[in-house]
Amino acid sequence: MKRLLEGVRVLDVGRYVAGPYCATLLGYLGAEVVRVERREGGEDRYIAPLFERENGAPGEGGLFMQTGCGKKSVALDLSRTEGREALSRLARSADIVVANLPPKALARLGLDWPSFSAANPRGVLVTQTSFGARGPDRDKGGFDGVAQAMSGAMHLTGEPGRPVKAGAPYVDFSTAVFSALGALAALMHRERTGRGQHVETSLLGTALAVMNAHLAEQAVTQKNRPGTGNRVQTSAPSDVFPVRDGHILVHTVGDGLFRRWATMVGRPDLADDPRYQGDQARGDHRDALCAVMADWCADKTQGEALAALEAAGVPSGPVLSMQEALDNPQTDAMAFFKEVLFPGAPAPAPAADLPIGFSDIDAGLTGRPPLLGEHTEEVLRGIGYGDAEIEALKRDKVI
Repeated sequence: MKRLLEGVRVLDVGRYVAGPYCATLLGYLGAEVVRVERREGGEDRYIAPLFERENGAPGEGGLFMQTGCGKKSVALDLSRTEGREALSRLARSADIVVANLPPKALARLGLDWPSFSAANPRGVLVTQTSFGARGPDRDKGGFDGVAQAMSGAMHLTGEPGRPVKAGAPYVDFSTAVFSALGALAALMHRERTGRGQHVETSLLGTALAVMNAHLAEQAVTQKNRPGTGNRVQTSAPSDVFPVRDGHILVHTVGDGLFRRWATMVGRPDLADDPRYQGDQARGDHRDALCAVMADWCADKTQGEALAALEAAGVPSGPVLSMQEALDNPQTDAMAFFKEVLFPGAPAPAPAADLPIGFSDIDAGLTGRPPLLGEHTEEVLRGIGYGDAEIEALKRDKVI
C-alpha cells in the first residue's frame, strides 16, 4: 500500500524547529521532503553536536537527528540570483512549501503569499512567525522561550520573583504540529477546490493556546495567581516529592482519586473533611495536603512509593535523568526511538519516530538525515537542470 502522502513534494525552507519539524512530520506520512539550506549548512544542523570533525568543526547535532530524518538536502547560496532562481523553480514544483522565515526574507525569496500563489496556484504555503502577521510585534523575531515568557507560562511555572522556562521547547514543537495539521487541511481543501492556500501559525499563538485555560480563568476571575513551581494550584496533592533515593511526581485530581490517596496514606478522614471537598478547595489547601504526602514519602524509596501509589490507582511517576529516561523499560517497550547512525558519528543516535499509531496507515521514520547538499544535483536534475547548468552552478559556488 502507498504511504498516505506518497507523491506529495514538500519544500522545507526553514530553520530550527517550527518549520523543519513540520516538514519532518509530513515526511513521516510519506511525502518527499527537500530541505534547502545554505552552502555551509543551517544553524540548526549543528545544535548540540554529536561529534567533532577532523578539522575541529562541530558535526551534526541532536536537533538535526530529530528534524532531518528522511529528507533530501539541497545546498544553495540564496544571496545569488542563480540560487534564488533555483529556489523559485523548486517552489513551483512543490505541493507544500514550509518556510519559517521573517516576512521580509520571504518576500526577498519570492515566497510571500502573493508571489508564491501567482507562480504556483495549487501550492500550499505554510509559514511560521514569532508573533503573527498583525500587531506591533509582527516584524520582531523570537524563539520558543520568548513565547513562553509572553504567554504567562514562565510566571505560572516559576515562583514569585523567579519565573522559570520549561526545558523542553514545547512551543516550537507544538507550532510544528499545528503547522502540519494546517498543511493536511489545506491539501484536503485543494482536493475539493483545486486551489492552494496560505497556512499561518505563530509561536505566540501556540503558547497562548496552550495556556488558554489559565488565561480564561484570569480574564473572568482576576485571581492573579502567583507561580507555585511544581505545585499545582487547582488540585492537591499534586507536586514533586522527595523520597530516600530521588523524587517522584504525584498528580491527584478528582474526588475518587483523592479518596484513594487519603486511604493509602492512612488518613481516610481527609476525604470527608469539609475543607477538602472538590479539586479547587484542595488546591486552595495544597500546602497542608502536600505536607501530608511529603511525610508519607520521607521514609520510602522511589520504588516503594511508586508501588504503593500504583496499587492505590493514584497517577505517579519517577523523576528521571535524561539517561534514566533513555534506559526506562517503558521507553524501550514503546519502541519509540529508532537508532540512526549519521556518517562520522561515533554511535547511533535515538531519533523520535512519529508519535502516532495507525491501524491501517504506514507511517514513520525511514532514513537518516542527509549530508549537507547530498541530493543537490539529483533534485536539480529532477526540476529540469541539465549537466552543463549544474556544472556552472558548482563552478560559481552557487551550489
